[in-house]
Amino acid sequence: MSQKSTANRLEGRVKTLDEVASLLRISRGSAYEAAKRKEIPTIRIGRRLLVPTDALERLLSGNTAD
Repeated sequence: MSQKSTANRLEGRVKTLDEVASLLRISRGSAYEAAKRKEIPTIRIGRRLLVPTDALERLLSGNTAD
């Protein structure tokens, strides 16, 4: 599978903390602080923090059970 097709398949499955901050209408700093406190679920890839879209949707719906 090519790198481009993998990227296309994953597009929409994760968001950056900047994107999440914009969606939640909070500052970038507040998003990073919330991630540090584990209030926003993240995965770390190298130095990047990414938010799985399905986990974000569960958080926003109030269903935090995994």
